[in-house]
Amino acid sequence: MRTIRYCCFVILLFPPAHLPAQSPTTNAERTPAVTIEKVSYAGWPNCYRISNGSVELIVTTDVGPRVIRFGFIGDENEFKEYKDQLGKVGGDEWRIYGGHRLWHAPEAQPRTYWPDNHPVTAIAEQNRLRVIQPVETTTGVQKEIDLTLDASSNHVTLVHRLRNKGLWPIELAPWMLTVMEVGGKVVIPQPPYKSHDAELLPLRSMAIWGYTNMRDPRYLWGSRYIVLSQDSQAKEPTKVGAGVTEGWAAYARKGHLFVKRFDYVSGAKYPDFGSSVESYTSADMIELETLGPLTSLQPGTVVELKENWYLFKGLGPISDEDSIDKFVLPLIKETERR
Repeated sequence: MRTIRYCCFVILLFPPAHLPAQSPTTNAERTPAVTIEKVSYAGWPNCYRISNGSVELIVTTDVGPRVIRFGFIGDENEFKEYKDQLGKVGGDEWRIYGGHRLWHAPEAQPRTYWPDNHPVTAIAEQNRLRVIQPVETTTGVQKEIDLTLDASSNHVTLVHRLRNKGLWPIELAPWMLTVMEVGGKVVIPQPPYKSHDAELLPLRSMAIWGYTNMRDPRYLWGSRYIVLSQDSQAKEPTKVGAGVTEGWAAYARKGHLFVKRFDYVSGAKYPDFGSSVESYTSADMIELETLGPLTSLQPGTVVELKENWYLFKGLGPISDEDSIDKFVLPLIKETERR
C-alpha cells in the first residue's frame, strides 16, 4: 500500500491461470478495469474517483471520510449533495455535506457531531481505496473506510472501522449513514409471518422517535415491509428504526434501486431498542442508515462493520407491498447470488 499522489491507478483483473487459453479478444471484449484517479469535484481539489466504466464513486479527502457521489456514469448522483456546503473545509461547525459518512452510536450531543471538516489520508491498493480520518480530539476515536469496487458489476464493498486511540474503554456501535437524493422510497424488510401456533414470542423490534407520527402518510406499515417516502413538501422530520434480520435495506428512486447488504448478528445488543436499520427524512433529504452491535471498545482496539452496495436500473414503480415483491425482491435475490 502507498499514499496516492496525483496519479491514476488502473487495475486489470485476469482469468485464473488454470483456465484454458482463449483466442485474443477485441477491445469491447476485454476484461473490465477499475480505475482510481485523483480529481477535483464540487470545489474540493483532492477527491478520488473510483470507476469500472459503469458506475463511479467520488471520495473526498479535503474533508471526511465521506463518499460524496455514487451513481451510473453520466447519470444523476444517487446521493444528496448540499450545494451550499460543497467545497467548504475547516472550522468547528459540523456540516452534513451529503453522501455517505461513518458515525458511532448512540447519538449524543456533542459526541456524535465531531466536525469532519479536515483532510484525511488516502491509500490505494489495486481496486481498493482506504481513507483514514485524524483522531477525534473530543472522543479519541479514529474513523476509517475501505472501498472496493468490482470490475464487472455495480457492487461496492465497504469496510468501516472505529479505533479507540484513547485511554479508556468506549461503548459504541458503528453507524453508517447514507444521505439519499430526494423523491424516493426507503424499503425495510420485515420478518416472515408466523402463526400464533408456530411462534409465541415476538420476532421484530421497532424504534419510534418522539417526533414520529405513526399516522404520517409518508409511511406504509406493511406486513412484509416498512416503506418510508421522502416528501419535499413535508413540514416535520420523521424517523423509524427496526431490527432487520434479513440483512438488507434499499432505496428506490427514478427507476434505480440502491441496495445495502450487511450481516445481522443474532443475539447481539444493538442501539436504539435493537435497531440494525434506521431511516430519517425531512423536506430536503432521506437517510438510509445501518448500525452494528454495541461493543465496549478497549483502548488500542478496533471494531468494524461491512456493507455491500449494489445499484440497479430499470426498476418498476413501487406503490405497495405487491409491487415490492414484483420489482425489488428479484434484485435482492440477485445480490444474494453474488
